[in-house]
Amino acid sequence: MITHLALLRGINVSGHNMMKMEALKKMLENIGFTNVRTYLQSGNVFVDTDEESASKVGFMIKQEIFKVFGHEVPVVVIAKEDLELCFKNNPFLKEKEVDSKKLYVAFVSIALKKESINDLKISQFKPDEASIDGNRIFMKYAIGAGKTRFDQKYIEKKLNVTATIRNLNTVTNLLNMYSE
Repeated sequence: MITHLALLRGINVSGHNMMKMEALKKMLENIGFTNVRTYLQSGNVFVDTDEESASKVGFMIKQEIFKVFGHEVPVVVIAKEDLELCFKNNPFLKEKEVDSKKLYVAFVSIALKKESINDLKISQFKPDEASIDGNRIFMKYAIGAGKTRFDQKYIEKKLNVTATIRNLNTVTNLLNMYSE
């Protein structure tokens, strides 16, 4: 069995795409996933399956959510290694006295090249900063996530990817859940 972490974007946010985690869990068990566990109400779901392909797992989840709940929900599926690399490769964690509450990770649907940072034109969002590492974009917001235009919609538009963003605290807790 392989454990996959599905990050669902835009559910239970501001009254949109509402679904109870218990109902989501039951739905995923009904299509064959086991050991289904959720974290928070914002769409962080662990599933165990024999399916190795993260993209197939994501497609199955996305398809079933639409069938059962009627919501078109983007899904990015990642592995434990993706979470571990958020700490190993994040350049902002190496800064002295960094405010971890201003650190976020955008998980994207494909691996990006380092040069993709140029496509983001991050300089227009100064003093916000970003760094690309595979299928992760590390972000450091100067004021906070709610006060920037450098968000998931912007990333998706500029890079033509599916993206979902998590704060560093959530990434930490999700990594801890992999070991449970």
